Amino acid sequence: MNNRNVTDMTVGSPARHILKFTIPLLIGNLFQQLYNMVDSIVVGRYVSAHALAAVGACGSLNFLFFSLSSGLAVGIGIIAAQYFGANDERQLKKTIANSFYVLSSAALVVTLIGVLFAGPILRLLQTPEEYVADSINYFRVTCLGIIGIAIYNGVAALLRAVGDSKTPLYFLILSSIINVSLDLVFVIYFDLGVVGVALATIIAQAVAAIVSIIYAYKKVSYFRLGKKDIRPDFSMIRDSFKLGSPVAVQNSMIAVSCIALQAVVNGFGPDVASAYTITGRIEQLVQQPYGSLGMALTSYTGQNIGAKKQERVVEGYRKATLTVLAFSIVMLGMFFLFGRYICGIFVKEEAAEVITLGARALRITSPFYFALGMIYVPRAVLNGCGDTGFALINGMTEVVCRIVFANVLTRIPVLGYWGIWITTGLTWTFTAIVCVARYRSGKWRYKALEH
Repeated sequence: MNNRNVTDMTVGSPARHILKFTIPLLIGNLFQQLYNMVDSIVVGRYVSAHALAAVGACGSLNFLFFSLSSGLAVGIGIIAAQYFGANDERQLKKTIANSFYVLSSAALVVTLIGVLFAGPILRLLQTPEEYVADSINYFRVTCLGIIGIAIYNGVAALLRAVGDSKTPLYFLILSSIINVSLDLVFVIYFDLGVVGVALATIIAQAVAAIVSIIYAYKKVSYFRLGKKDIRPDFSMIRDSFKLGSPVAVQNSMIAVSCIALQAVVNGFGPDVASAYTITGRIEQLVQQPYGSLGMALTSYTGQNIGAKKQERVVEGYRKATLTVLAFSIVMLGMFFLFGRYICGIFVKEEAAEVITLGARALRITSPFYFALGMIYVPRAVLNGCGDTGFALINGMTEVVCRIVFANVLTRIPVLGYWGIWITTGLTWTFTAIVCVARYRSGKWRYKALEH
């Protein structure tokens, strides 16, 4: 192997490996979220609050359509990490080759569905007529970028599987700079509105995908494949779908529940919808340390399962839990003290009601951040062990909680639209309880023995 960024996490300090692996992931994910943040700020300040609501109305749908490629990438990364941990280069190369067949075909299907059915889907969600046309245009354009997201996610997952979390960071920084620059050019100078924001995003994603492929081929010997490696291996493809599909379905189920919640939000008018969009963008940022830690823990777990070192997995879980607790406490204090100022970044001061709603909403959800983090940590260990089937139970929990709580709490007169954000916190809590219970049951140990 000629890439010095590759790391064997089956030896050495678990805490050091996880932290060292997490930091580049976190920086990269924060840059990735910059896409959404800049989109929202540019639209809210240079187009209108209604346009911001139009972009927000597509948030859950985008997550639904992007979740297939990201879920499959998780499955592929698990297989690759376990082969890397077991020092099986031949199978690792076959995994890399077949991942492209899996991801490209899935991305094509999802893109066609999104482009063809954007209108009926958004109208079914009761998107207000004031901005439904903008929502449709934004969603159709972003769907054209799914292939770029799928390829980048695949390459990034494979690099993480061999212990390289740094390189994907550089691609995301590059694409973030492109995204921010094109946002300003398309919206301010060419007056393209929400379509300009969507175009900026898909161009940036395409650049990340192309650069990541070129780098992997030139710098990582595992990606230089021979004729035997590139032959479709239907057993490998089946395994990729077997491990990745539950995660993709889980993400899809979560997205469906978020879409159902978005329909409830839309019923309370543009101000509440805009506030919900703002808090959603902020909480996407909050989730990045949890998500980055989870990705690190999945790769760490996969390698150690491949090397048959289960006790290192347990130690990694404990260290990650303490990290989540510390971060959650910091975020709780920040949003209680500075929530209004943070929400004010997204819209002009004239939209004072939106800022007030957003700041109060953050005070409702921030006490639940530790529960949110404890969804990611046990789920990462379970995924790394190959227990991805649990993802379906996990996803169902979120669906039931989000739909039931939203429809019950928002109908209580004293709560009204505040029930939207209470629903979010309670959903995180119940889902975390289910995830931790699954980990503590020890079933992941038996799953690990199968690999």
